[in-house]
Amino acid sequence: MSDWIEVGATDTLTPGGVKVVDADGTAIAVFNVAGEFFALEDVCTHDGGQLTGGCIAGDEVVCPRHGARFSIRTGAALTAPAYEPTACFPVKIEGNTVWVRDDRWD
Repeated sequence: MSDWIEVGATDTLTPGGVKVVDADGTAIAVFNVAGEFFALEDVCTHDGGQLTGGCIAGDEVVCPRHGARFSIRTGAALTAPAYEPTACFPVKIEGNTVWVRDDRWD
């Protein structure tokens, strides 16, 4: 079971914002969508590039390399050239601190 990783205080990740943390070599992007927090692997399934750096449109992130769109809520690939989802991770809020973990190997 992987450990929870501290992302930071809720007030430092404002709506529309994103912060990337490392979870044992996996880059996890934590997004604030209208006050709700979601976490995705920071990788485009089309070509392995980073998703962060692309624009955030509502609850979607647009890959900066080729324009594939992913749901921030579910990790689903929404447009070509990506067809596979990116991994989605659990997020918890304790007090005013955001936590995330990679639960794929539990």
